[in-house]
Amino acid sequence: MNKVVLAIDSFKGCLSSAEVEQAAALGVKRAFSECKVLKIPIADGGEGMLNILMDTFKAQRMSLRAHDPLMRLIDTEYGISNDGVTALIEMAKISGLPLVSLDKRNPMLTTSYGMGEIIFDAINRGCRRFIIGIGGSATNDGGLGMLQALGFRFFDKDNKILGVGGQVMRKVDRVEIGDILSLIKKVHFIIACDVNNPLFGEKGAAFVFAAQKGATTDMIVDLDKGLRNLSDVIFRFTGRDVSNCSGAGAAGGMGAAFMGFLNAELQPGIEFLFDKISFDKLIEGADLIITGEGRIDKQTLMGKVPWGILKRAERQHIPVIAISGSVNDRELLKKSGFNDVFSINSSTVSLAQAMIPEYAFQQVEQTVFAICHRKANL
Repeated sequence: MNKVVLAIDSFKGCLSSAEVEQAAALGVKRAFSECKVLKIPIADGGEGMLNILMDTFKAQRMSLRAHDPLMRLIDTEYGISNDGVTALIEMAKISGLPLVSLDKRNPMLTTSYGMGEIIFDAINRGCRRFIIGIGGSATNDGGLGMLQALGFRFFDKDNKILGVGGQVMRKVDRVEIGDILSLIKKVHFIIACDVNNPLFGEKGAAFVFAAQKGATTDMIVDLDKGLRNLSDVIFRFTGRDVSNCSGAGAAGGMGAAFMGFLNAELQPGIEFLFDKISFDKLIEGADLIITGEGRIDKQTLMGKVPWGILKRAERQHIPVIAISGSVNDRELLKKSGFNDVFSINSSTVSLAQAMIPEYAFQQVEQTVFAICHRKANL
């Protein structure tokens, strides 16, 4: 084997993309000492997106305090390009799932308010172009929190102003847009989505993703009804129909808010990044691509990093193997085109053990070594 490409998403809450690839590279080199190993830190709009964009745009980091999903003030950051025009934002930094402990996860209560605060800060600093990755969110509020921080106000049928969280979506009846609207019209938003789900329905934001954000079955039904109502409200107040738009369901409906109220351009996050880093050129001549993410299952086929990499690799007939902390739907993934899919952990390993970075690092190295060693002996 002469060239192996590593393009692995972060193992959320455990290892960054760069750390996973560092471990994988050690495994490749143990099996093929002379092999060229190309590490490409990657993200699809979620965790790690900001660091990659910062390097790509040679940007400056900006710090501020903003509200997390439970409206607690925390320190956070975003980037501004050298020319001061483009803001680079990662939603996971301020509204991400790891910011909320397991016992407090509840998408009826969590809010994207902090995202709006970051956008507002960047606008005040003169940014008129935004590149925002919206993966990895803890929220399912249809982006209402973000809009509220930007000056939008939402009212129920009794003309009472609404609070925050996914619980208010069903109650929205009227929208008031503040003074910032004239300024927002001069701003261009490019939104990098990590999934292509519609806003509501069986493949929508609530039914597919809300459970991992802490929703019960009853909550999921309520959130889906809220997203349907939000779609109607957007159409009534803007004339834009987001009900069947690909990516509208990303980040708990954040995609719909950006499209509907901010006239944003949604792009698959992984495709956006591929074009920025000339991915197709980088992988030319590779014998194998190893990709992966923290958890691999049928949701991976909805636009996640491994799926995007598989589609690009197929154009050049390069085999792709995926690794992950846990694997479900393995046969479905193989039928979809992956050469194979491997978990780095045995079924007896506890979640607590699997999430220890040092342990995960060793498991990634050993798994990749085993994969390459087996290929060497075929």
